[in-house]
Amino acid sequence: MPGSVQIQGTGQLVTLAHRLRAAGGPRLQRNFSRRIRRAAEPLHRNLQQAIRTVTLTGSGRRVRGGPSPTTRPLRATLAGAVRISVRTGTHPGARVWMDKSRLPRDLRNMPWVIESGRVRHPVFGNRRRWATQTARPAGWWSRTVRAGTPRMTAEVQRIRDDVRRDLE
Repeated sequence: MPGSVQIQGTGQLVTLAHRLRAAGGPRLQRNFSRRIRRAAEPLHRNLQQAIRTVTLTGSGRRVRGGPSPTTRPLRATLAGAVRISVRTGTHPGARVWMDKSRLPRDLRNMPWVIESGRVRHPVFGNRRRWATQTARPAGWWSRTVRAGTPRMTAEVQRIRDDVRRDLE
């Protein structure tokens, strides 16, 4: 389910963050943050690519087509709302998340709807006529996160060990 992915090795990352602050090295802390962000970027890109490649198929009935009544592309709008944040304070780590505030009001729940695999919506805004579409592949968020989390975790651990070595 779209939400957020957080990589936190709480004990070791907190200790490392305290040591970074005590060392007084803003350069070292910026370097640490930059490397953590870089570790999360492949998952960020993969999530954006996953939502861009989700196909929505109709219910199988013959439907008259036509241009979309809106000018905004759905998948690109959703891909633009996938965000990264890095924290080095009390809860250090990286987080990849879906920022609902970057979505138009009528699309705020769409990432979760597409994740479920079933999209039900009014036909061209007509609330008396509804269509159901299926998203293939369903689970675009969870499947991508499951595939990318081990690599991201290993990279963050490698960065943590490198920074710890620099501090010693």
